[in-house]
Amino acid sequence: MFFDRDGVLIEAPVRSGRPAAIRSVDHLSLTRDAAAVCGELNELGIPLFVFTNQPDVKRGLTTRYVVEQINTAMAGTLGITEVAVSWSDSDEDPTFKPNPGMLLELADKHGIDLQASVVVGDRWRDIVAGQRAGCKTVFIDRGYAERAPDGADLTVKELGDALDWMREQLER
Repeated sequence: MFFDRDGVLIEAPVRSGRPAAIRSVDHLSLTRDAAAVCGELNELGIPLFVFTNQPDVKRGLTTRYVVEQINTAMAGTLGITEVAVSWSDSDEDPTFKPNPGMLLELADKHGIDLQASVVVGDRWRDIVAGQRAGCKTVFIDRGYAERAPDGADLTVKELGDALDWMREQLER
């Protein structure tokens, strides 16, 4: 299981119709279903990963230390195996979503079959990265003021709405 971070597992403030990353561990708040979904998948023995673009570090809006604090707190609470971060803000970087670099690196490091994996995201970049890596995809439609992805395998309003489908896909 591969999750985007902001807007999927962590509540993301919406600015100008688009989600933004939190800038302090004090603002860490999990989305409504994150703990329940991750808890159930952990009980099934499914490794959970997060892959996240964090361009605000390069743009000088936050620090790597703050992002790592947030990631550590979230991962510990949800039983996340590893968090992969792209610090870039360029589509030229193979790790910056919509490129699949973070997924490919995690799969290689942990011996994961990407065709048997699921990516969950709330933005088109997450879904395209999953598709490019050969994963099944779940789009959480938060109604952002940006284009929706084409061809997600499942579209839902909340993470919990996808749990049965994800479990079914992962048990195949």
